[in-house]
Amino acid sequence: MRTLNKKTVVIGAAATLVLLGGGVAFAYWTNTGSGTGGATTGSNQSIVVKQTSTVTGLAPGLPAQALSGNFDNPNTSPVRVGTVTATVTGTDKAGCGPTDYTIGGTAPVNAEVPAGTGVGSWSGLTIAFNNKPAVNQDACKDAVVTIAYAASNS
Repeated sequence: MRTLNKKTVVIGAAATLVLLGGGVAFAYWTNTGSGTGGATTGSNQSIVVKQTSTVTGLAPGLPAQALSGNFDNPNTSPVRVGTVTATVTGTDKAGCGPTDYTIGGTAPVNAEVPAGTGVGSWSGLTIAFNNKPAVNQDACKDAVVTIAYAASNS
């Protein structure tokens, strides 16, 4: 039986590693590329401005009464509201109309109204009964006044 000396074993091992290493060599190419993708944004529903203040007893010559409220935001995210405005659109009595009332003040909100019912708040508006000394205003006795509210983002 033939024995291998240490020098022969080392040379054989080195040759084997060289041969095996050549089989594991890496090669690669470089390149650049481009592509496209997309995303969509959602939309939202209008919020509802609600009056929570109770106004009673409007009459000629009496002071204006405060209007205030909150919002119903049916969206899943907050909505920014800048201001709330109001307009008298009518009453439930014939002969009594929007010109018999005045909306005054300003209602700045300048905030994000969270999603939900009865959220956020607004205030600063008033309603007064217009005193028209030369006109009989009996038609407005016990009238229910209809007020339209609008929210804007400015």
